[in-house]
Amino acid sequence: MSRYLRTSSADEDAHASNLELFYDLVFVLAVTQVSHLLLDQLTWGGVGRSLLVLLGIWWAWTNTTWVTNMLDPDATVVRLLVLSLMFASLVMAVAIPDAFGSRALLFAGAYVAIQVGRTAFLAFVVAGRGSPERAPATHTLAWFLASGAFWLAGGFASSARITLWLIAIAIDYSAPLVFYRVPGRRRLSPDSWNVETSHFAERFQLFIIIALGESIVVTGATTSELPLDAARFAALGLAFLSTAAFWWLYFHLVATISQLQLASAQDSTTLARDGYTFLHVIIVAGIIVSAVGDELVIAHPRDTLPTPELIALVAGPAIYLLGHTFFRLRMAGSVGWRRLVGAAACLIVGLVGRAASALVVAALLVGVLAAVIASEQIAGRRRANRGEPSTLERLEASTSV
Repeated sequence: MSRYLRTSSADEDAHASNLELFYDLVFVLAVTQVSHLLLDQLTWGGVGRSLLVLLGIWWAWTNTTWVTNMLDPDATVVRLLVLSLMFASLVMAVAIPDAFGSRALLFAGAYVAIQVGRTAFLAFVVAGRGSPERAPATHTLAWFLASGAFWLAGGFASSARITLWLIAIAIDYSAPLVFYRVPGRRRLSPDSWNVETSHFAERFQLFIIIALGESIVVTGATTSELPLDAARFAALGLAFLSTAAFWWLYFHLVATISQLQLASAQDSTTLARDGYTFLHVIIVAGIIVSAVGDELVIAHPRDTLPTPELIALVAGPAIYLLGHTFFRLRMAGSVGWRRLVGAAACLIVGLVGRAASALVVAALLVGVLAAVIASEQIAGRRRANRGEPSTLERLEASTSV
Protein backbone atom coordinates (compact mmCIF):
# COMPACT_ATOMS: atom_id res chain seq x y z
CA MET A 1 0.00 0.00 0.00
CA SER A 2 1.33 3.46 -0.92
CA ARG A 3 2.41 5.66 1.96
CA TYR A 4 0.42 8.49 0.39
CA LEU A 5 -2.97 6.77 0.68
CA ARG A 6 -5.50 7.68 3.35
CA THR A 7 -5.75 5.30 6.30
CA SER A 8 -8.61 5.12 8.80
CA SER A 9 -9.83 2.59 11.29
CA ALA A 10 -12.98 0.63 10.58
CA ASP A 11 -14.93 2.37 13.36
CA GLU A 12 -13.76 5.90 12.55
CA ASP A 13 -15.20 8.12 9.82
CA ALA A 14 -12.85 10.36 7.87
CA HIS A 15 -13.58 14.07 7.61
CA ALA A 16 -12.45 16.95 5.44
CA SER A 17 -9.01 18.21 6.40
CA ASN A 18 -7.94 21.81 6.91
CA LEU A 19 -5.99 21.48 3.68
CA GLU A 20 -9.15 20.64 1.75
CA LEU A 21 -11.05 23.51 3.36
CA PHE A 22 -8.23 25.85 2.35
CA TYR A 23 -8.33 24.48 -1.19
CA ASP A 24 -12.07 25.12 -1.36
CA LEU A 25 -11.58 28.85 -0.83
CA VAL A 26 -10.59 29.26 -4.47
CA PHE A 27 -13.96 27.94 -5.56
CA VAL A 28 -15.76 30.71 -3.70
CA LEU A 29 -14.16 33.00 -6.28
CA ALA A 30 -14.87 30.58 -9.12
CA VAL A 31 -18.58 30.32 -8.29
CA THR A 32 -18.80 34.11 -7.92
CA GLN A 33 -17.18 34.53 -11.33
CA VAL A 34 -19.74 32.21 -12.91
CA SER A 35 -22.64 34.16 -11.40
CA HIS A 36 -21.17 37.43 -12.69
CA LEU A 37 -20.64 35.90 -16.12
CA LEU A 38 -24.31 34.91 -16.23
CA LEU A 39 -25.48 38.27 -14.88
CA ASP A 40 -23.55 40.12 -17.59
CA GLN A 41 -24.95 37.90 -20.36
CA LEU A 42 -28.60 37.13 -19.65
CA THR A 43 -29.22 35.61 -23.07
CA TRP A 44 -29.53 31.98 -24.11
CA GLY A 45 -26.00 32.18 -25.46
CA GLY A 46 -24.82 33.61 -22.16
CA VAL A 47 -26.60 30.83 -20.28
CA GLY A 48 -24.85 28.25 -22.45
CA ARG A 49 -21.42 29.82 -21.92
CA SER A 50 -21.98 30.12 -18.18
CA LEU A 51 -23.09 26.49 -18.02
CA LEU A 52 -20.03 25.34 -19.94
CA VAL A 53 -17.74 27.20 -17.54
CA LEU A 54 -19.62 25.85 -14.52
CA LEU A 55 -19.31 22.29 -15.82
CA GLY A 56 -15.58 22.85 -16.24
CA ILE A 57 -14.89 24.15 -12.74
CA TRP A 58 -17.24 21.54 -11.25
CA TRP A 59 -15.39 18.74 -13.04
CA ALA A 60 -12.03 20.08 -11.84
CA TRP A 61 -13.27 20.21 -8.24
CA THR A 62 -15.18 16.94 -8.17
CA ASN A 63 -12.39 14.88 -9.73
CA THR A 64 -9.95 16.35 -7.23
CA THR A 65 -12.39 15.28 -4.51
CA TRP A 66 -12.39 11.70 -5.83
CA VAL A 67 -8.58 11.67 -5.66
CA THR A 68 -8.20 13.36 -2.27
CA ASN A 69 -10.78 10.92 -0.94
CA MET A 70 -7.99 8.36 -1.34
CA LEU A 71 -4.97 10.41 -0.25
CA ASP A 72 -3.44 11.17 3.12
CA PRO A 73 -3.73 14.95 3.63
CA ASP A 74 -0.88 14.91 6.15
CA ALA A 75 1.68 13.64 3.64
CA THR A 76 3.97 16.46 2.48
CA VAL A 77 3.82 15.46 -1.18
CA VAL A 78 0.01 15.37 -1.07
CA ARG A 79 -0.06 18.83 0.48
CA LEU A 80 2.17 20.16 -2.27
CA LEU A 81 -0.09 18.56 -4.87
CA VAL A 82 -3.25 20.13 -3.42
CA LEU A 83 -1.61 23.55 -3.12
CA SER A 84 -0.50 23.30 -6.76
CA LEU A 85 -4.04 22.37 -7.79
CA MET A 86 -5.32 25.29 -5.74
CA PHE A 87 -3.13 27.76 -7.63
CA ALA A 88 -4.12 26.31 -10.99
CA SER A 89 -7.77 26.57 -9.93
CA LEU A 90 -7.18 30.21 -8.98
CA VAL A 91 -5.77 30.87 -12.45
CA MET A 92 -8.79 29.18 -14.00
CA ALA A 93 -11.15 31.29 -11.87
CA VAL A 94 -9.34 34.50 -12.79
CA ALA A 95 -9.78 33.65 -16.48
CA ILE A 96 -13.56 33.06 -16.26
CA PRO A 97 -14.80 36.59 -17.14
CA ASP A 98 -12.98 36.41 -20.49
CA ALA A 99 -12.87 32.64 -20.85
CA PHE A 100 -14.37 32.85 -24.34
CA GLY A 101 -12.13 35.73 -25.39
CA SER A 102 -8.54 36.71 -24.73
CA ARG A 103 -8.11 34.40 -21.72
CA ALA A 104 -9.51 31.27 -23.34
CA LEU A 105 -6.13 29.54 -23.50
CA LEU A 106 -5.42 30.50 -19.88
CA PHE A 107 -8.72 28.95 -18.77
CA ALA A 108 -8.26 25.80 -20.85
CA GLY A 109 -4.58 25.44 -19.96
CA ALA A 110 -5.27 25.69 -16.23
CA TYR A 111 -8.11 23.17 -16.52
CA VAL A 112 -5.96 20.65 -18.41
CA ALA A 113 -3.06 21.15 -15.99
CA ILE A 114 -5.38 20.36 -13.07
CA GLN A 115 -6.89 17.23 -14.59
CA VAL A 116 -3.78 15.76 -16.21
CA GLY A 117 -1.33 16.78 -13.49
CA ARG A 118 -3.41 15.42 -10.63
CA THR A 119 -4.21 12.15 -12.40
CA ALA A 120 -0.60 11.64 -13.47
CA PHE A 121 0.45 12.11 -9.84
CA LEU A 122 -2.01 9.43 -8.79
CA ALA A 123 -0.90 7.08 -11.57
CA PHE A 124 2.87 7.38 -11.28
CA VAL A 125 3.63 8.67 -7.78
CA VAL A 126 0.93 7.17 -5.58
CA ALA A 127 0.10 3.97 -7.44
CA GLY A 128 2.94 1.50 -7.69
CA ARG A 129 3.25 -0.93 -10.58
CA GLY A 130 0.62 -3.66 -10.18
CA SER A 131 -1.19 -1.83 -7.37
CA PRO A 132 -5.02 -1.66 -7.40
CA GLU A 133 -4.86 2.10 -7.97
CA ARG A 134 -2.64 1.97 -11.07
CA ALA A 135 -5.19 0.78 -13.66
CA PRO A 136 -7.99 3.22 -12.70
CA ALA A 137 -5.50 6.08 -12.64
CA THR A 138 -3.95 5.33 -16.02
CA HIS A 139 -7.34 4.78 -17.64
CA THR A 140 -8.56 8.11 -16.24
CA LEU A 141 -5.40 9.82 -17.43
CA ALA A 142 -5.99 8.57 -20.98
CA TRP A 143 -9.45 10.14 -21.02
CA PHE A 144 -8.19 13.46 -19.64
CA LEU A 145 -5.43 13.54 -22.26
CA ALA A 146 -8.05 13.00 -24.96
CA SER A 147 -10.36 15.73 -23.69
CA GLY A 148 -7.39 17.98 -22.94
CA ALA A 149 -6.46 18.06 -26.62
CA PHE A 150 -9.88 19.54 -27.41
CA TRP A 151 -9.73 21.98 -24.50
CA LEU A 152 -6.36 23.30 -25.68
CA ALA A 153 -7.42 23.35 -29.33
CA GLY A 154 -10.43 25.44 -28.33
CA GLY A 155 -8.12 27.82 -26.50
CA PHE A 156 -6.28 28.49 -29.76
CA ALA A 157 -9.12 28.28 -32.30
CA SER A 158 -11.47 31.17 -31.56
CA SER A 159 -13.88 30.45 -34.42
CA ALA A 160 -14.52 26.85 -33.35
CA ARG A 161 -13.88 27.34 -29.62
CA ILE A 162 -17.32 26.51 -28.30
CA THR A 163 -17.67 23.46 -30.54
CA LEU A 164 -14.29 22.10 -29.45
CA TRP A 165 -15.04 22.74 -25.80
CA LEU A 166 -18.42 21.03 -26.08
CA ILE A 167 -16.64 17.97 -27.46
CA ALA A 168 -14.14 18.17 -24.59
CA ILE A 169 -16.81 18.42 -21.90
CA ALA A 170 -18.74 15.57 -23.53
CA ILE A 171 -15.63 13.38 -23.31
CA ASP A 172 -15.06 14.36 -19.68
CA TYR A 173 -18.61 13.69 -18.54
CA SER A 174 -19.10 10.48 -20.52
CA ALA A 175 -15.92 8.85 -19.18
CA PRO A 176 -17.30 7.83 -15.76
CA LEU A 177 -20.42 6.38 -17.41
CA VAL A 178 -18.24 3.71 -19.03
CA PHE A 179 -15.86 3.54 -16.06
CA TYR A 180 -13.05 5.06 -18.11
CA ARG A 181 -12.88 2.14 -20.50
CA VAL A 182 -9.80 2.17 -22.73
CA PRO A 183 -9.92 0.01 -25.90
CA GLY A 184 -7.51 -2.90 -25.75
CA ARG A 185 -7.19 -2.80 -21.97
CA ARG A 186 -8.99 -4.68 -19.24
CA ARG A 187 -12.44 -3.35 -18.40
CA LEU A 188 -12.71 -1.73 -14.98
CA SER A 189 -15.59 -2.37 -12.60
CA PRO A 190 -17.01 0.00 -9.97
CA ASP A 191 -14.98 -1.92 -7.40
CA SER A 192 -11.84 -0.45 -8.94
CA TRP A 193 -12.60 2.78 -7.05
CA ASN A 194 -12.94 2.85 -3.26
CA VAL A 195 -15.15 5.54 -1.73
CA GLU A 196 -14.71 6.62 1.90
CA THR A 197 -18.35 7.59 2.15
CA SER A 198 -18.32 9.91 5.16
CA HIS A 199 -15.46 12.02 3.76
CA PHE A 200 -16.85 11.94 0.22
CA ALA A 201 -20.36 13.07 1.17
CA GLU A 202 -18.98 15.74 3.48
CA ARG A 203 -16.89 17.23 0.70
CA PHE A 204 -19.97 17.72 -1.50
CA GLN A 205 -21.90 19.15 1.43
CA LEU A 206 -19.12 21.68 1.87
CA PHE A 207 -19.38 22.70 -1.77
CA ILE A 208 -23.07 23.45 -1.21
CA ILE A 209 -21.93 25.72 1.65
CA ILE A 210 -19.47 27.37 -0.76
CA ALA A 211 -22.26 28.10 -3.22
CA LEU A 212 -24.58 29.40 -0.51
CA GLY A 213 -21.78 31.55 0.85
CA GLU A 214 -21.23 33.01 -2.60
CA SER A 215 -24.92 33.94 -2.67
CA ILE A 216 -24.53 35.81 0.62
CA VAL A 217 -21.43 37.60 -0.66
CA VAL A 218 -23.08 38.67 -3.93
CA THR A 219 -26.23 40.01 -2.29
CA GLY A 220 -24.29 41.76 0.45
CA ALA A 221 -21.84 43.36 -1.96
CA THR A 222 -24.63 44.54 -4.26
CA THR A 223 -26.60 46.07 -1.39
CA SER A 224 -23.57 47.86 0.03
CA GLU A 225 -23.01 49.68 -3.27
CA LEU A 226 -26.58 51.06 -3.55
CA PRO A 227 -28.76 53.47 -1.54
CA LEU A 228 -30.51 51.54 1.22
CA ASP A 229 -34.21 52.41 1.27
CA ALA A 230 -37.11 50.34 2.61
CA ALA A 231 -37.67 48.42 -0.65
CA ARG A 232 -34.01 47.51 -1.02
CA PHE A 233 -33.76 46.50 2.63
CA ALA A 234 -36.77 44.23 2.12
CA ALA A 235 -35.11 42.77 -0.98
CA LEU A 236 -31.98 42.02 1.04
CA GLY A 237 -34.10 40.32 3.69
CA LEU A 238 -35.88 38.18 1.10
CA ALA A 239 -32.55 37.20 -0.48
CA PHE A 240 -31.31 36.07 2.92
CA LEU A 241 -34.50 34.10 3.60
CA SER A 242 -34.20 32.40 0.23
CA THR A 243 -30.61 31.37 0.94
CA ALA A 244 -31.58 30.19 4.44
CA ALA A 245 -34.39 28.11 2.94
CA PHE A 246 -31.94 26.55 0.51
CA TRP A 247 -29.69 25.64 3.46
CA TRP A 248 -32.63 24.17 5.38
CA LEU A 249 -33.85 22.11 2.44
CA TYR A 250 -30.45 20.49 1.97
CA PHE A 251 -28.98 20.22 5.46
CA HIS A 252 -32.04 19.55 7.63
CA LEU A 253 -32.33 15.92 6.49
CA VAL A 254 -31.14 15.45 2.92
CA ALA A 255 -27.42 15.65 3.67
CA THR A 256 -27.55 13.11 6.50
CA ILE A 257 -29.98 10.71 4.81
CA SER A 258 -28.07 10.65 1.52
CA GLN A 259 -24.79 10.05 3.35
CA LEU A 260 -26.29 7.04 5.13
CA GLN A 261 -27.76 5.77 1.86
CA LEU A 262 -24.33 6.01 0.26
CA ALA A 263 -22.71 4.19 3.19
CA SER A 264 -25.22 1.33 3.03
CA ALA A 265 -25.24 0.94 -0.76
CA GLN A 266 -23.94 -2.28 -2.29
CA ASP A 267 -22.40 -0.30 -5.15
CA SER A 268 -21.30 2.90 -3.45
CA THR A 269 -19.03 3.91 -6.34
CA THR A 270 -21.82 4.08 -8.92
CA LEU A 271 -24.19 5.76 -6.46
CA ALA A 272 -21.52 8.33 -5.56
CA ARG A 273 -20.88 8.98 -9.25
CA ASP A 274 -24.55 9.50 -10.09
CA GLY A 275 -25.89 11.20 -6.98
CA TYR A 276 -22.94 13.41 -6.13
CA THR A 277 -20.65 13.82 -9.12
CA PHE A 278 -23.43 14.30 -11.69
CA LEU A 279 -26.58 15.46 -9.89
CA HIS A 280 -25.10 17.85 -7.35
CA VAL A 281 -24.07 20.23 -10.11
CA ILE A 282 -27.79 20.85 -10.78
CA ILE A 283 -28.26 21.88 -7.16
CA VAL A 284 -25.22 24.16 -7.37
CA ALA A 285 -26.51 25.66 -10.62
CA GLY A 286 -29.80 26.47 -8.91
CA ILE A 287 -27.97 28.34 -6.16
CA ILE A 288 -25.90 30.32 -8.67
CA VAL A 289 -28.92 31.31 -10.76
CA SER A 290 -30.77 32.26 -7.57
CA ALA A 291 -27.88 34.52 -6.56
CA VAL A 292 -28.19 36.27 -9.91
CA GLY A 293 -31.94 36.66 -9.35
CA ASP A 294 -31.40 38.04 -5.83
CA GLU A 295 -28.92 40.57 -7.17
CA LEU A 296 -31.45 41.73 -9.78
CA VAL A 297 -34.16 42.16 -7.15
CA ILE A 298 -31.86 44.15 -4.88
CA ALA A 299 -30.85 46.40 -7.77
CA HIS A 300 -34.45 46.93 -9.04
CA PRO A 301 -36.88 46.06 -6.21
CA ARG A 302 -39.77 48.26 -7.41
CA ASP A 303 -39.43 47.53 -11.12
CA THR A 304 -41.18 44.94 -13.26
CA LEU A 305 -38.30 42.87 -14.53
CA PRO A 306 -37.75 42.27 -18.26
CA THR A 307 -38.32 38.69 -19.38
CA PRO A 308 -34.67 37.48 -19.22
CA GLU A 309 -34.24 38.85 -15.68
CA LEU A 310 -37.60 37.40 -14.60
CA ILE A 311 -36.67 33.99 -15.95
CA ALA A 312 -33.41 34.08 -13.98
CA LEU A 313 -35.28 35.04 -10.81
CA VAL A 314 -37.81 32.19 -10.91
CA ALA A 315 -35.51 29.62 -12.53
CA GLY A 316 -33.01 29.60 -9.65
CA PRO A 317 -35.23 28.06 -6.95
CA ALA A 318 -36.99 25.90 -9.56
CA ILE A 319 -33.67 24.38 -10.67
CA TYR A 320 -32.63 23.93 -7.05
CA LEU A 321 -35.79 22.03 -6.11
CA LEU A 322 -35.65 20.00 -9.31
CA GLY A 323 -32.05 19.04 -8.51
CA HIS A 324 -33.23 17.79 -5.12
CA THR A 325 -35.94 15.75 -6.82
CA PHE A 326 -33.44 14.06 -9.15
CA PHE A 327 -31.03 13.47 -6.26
CA ARG A 328 -33.67 11.75 -4.14
CA LEU A 329 -34.84 9.67 -7.09
CA ARG A 330 -31.31 8.35 -7.63
CA MET A 331 -30.35 7.90 -3.99
CA ALA A 332 -33.63 6.49 -2.63
CA GLY A 333 -35.58 5.46 -5.72
CA SER A 334 -38.55 7.63 -4.72
CA VAL A 335 -39.97 10.92 -5.98
CA GLY A 336 -39.97 13.95 -3.70
CA TRP A 337 -43.37 15.21 -4.78
CA ARG A 338 -43.38 18.24 -2.51
CA ARG A 339 -40.16 19.57 -3.98
CA LEU A 340 -41.27 18.75 -7.50
CA VAL A 341 -44.53 20.64 -6.95
CA GLY A 342 -42.51 23.47 -5.43
CA ALA A 343 -40.38 23.69 -8.58
CA ALA A 344 -43.52 23.92 -10.70
CA ALA A 345 -44.94 26.58 -8.37
CA CYS A 346 -41.81 28.70 -8.86
CA LEU A 347 -42.40 28.69 -12.60
CA ILE A 348 -46.03 29.67 -12.09
CA VAL A 349 -44.86 32.61 -9.98
CA GLY A 350 -43.05 33.77 -13.11
CA LEU A 351 -46.40 34.39 -14.76
CA VAL A 352 -47.32 36.75 -11.91
CA GLY A 353 -44.01 38.49 -12.34
CA ARG A 354 -44.99 39.79 -15.76
CA ALA A 355 -47.27 42.29 -14.01
CA ALA A 356 -45.69 42.58 -10.53
CA SER A 357 -42.59 44.19 -9.09
CA ALA A 358 -39.41 42.21 -8.54
CA LEU A 359 -39.93 42.50 -4.79
CA VAL A 360 -43.36 40.86 -5.01
CA VAL A 361 -42.02 38.01 -7.13
CA ALA A 362 -39.16 37.44 -4.69
CA ALA A 363 -41.62 37.35 -1.79
CA LEU A 364 -43.79 34.79 -3.57
CA LEU A 365 -40.76 32.60 -4.27
CA VAL A 366 -39.74 32.70 -0.61
CA GLY A 367 -43.34 31.74 0.17
CA VAL A 368 -43.05 28.70 -2.09
CA LEU A 369 -39.83 27.58 -0.40
CA ALA A 370 -41.38 28.10 3.03
CA ALA A 371 -44.44 26.10 1.99
CA VAL A 372 -42.25 23.17 0.86
CA ILE A 373 -40.39 23.20 4.18
CA ALA A 374 -43.60 23.48 6.20
CA SER A 375 -45.34 20.68 4.30
CA GLU A 376 -42.40 18.36 4.90
CA GLN A 377 -42.33 19.24 8.59
CA ILE A 378 -46.07 18.57 8.92
CA ALA A 379 -45.73 15.26 7.08
CA GLY A 380 -42.94 14.26 9.45
CA ARG A 381 -45.00 15.06 12.53
CA ARG A 382 -47.98 13.11 11.20
CA ARG A 383 -45.74 10.13 10.52
CA ALA A 384 -44.35 10.32 14.06
CA ASN A 385 -47.86 10.55 15.52
CA ARG A 386 -48.76 7.34 13.68
CA GLY A 387 -45.74 5.66 15.23
CA GLU A 388 -43.98 5.20 11.87
CA PRO A 389 -40.21 5.56 11.77
CA SER A 390 -38.78 8.30 9.57
CA THR A 391 -36.43 7.58 6.67
CA LEU A 392 -33.51 8.73 8.80
CA GLU A 393 -34.51 6.43 11.67
CA ARG A 394 -34.83 3.44 9.34
CA LEU A 395 -31.42 4.10 7.82
CA GLU A 396 -29.79 4.57 11.21
CA ALA A 397 -31.31 1.32 12.39
CA SER A 398 -30.16 -0.59 9.32
CA THR A 399 -26.61 0.73 9.45
CA SER A 400 -26.26 -0.05 13.16
CA VAL A 401 -27.10 -3.73 12.65
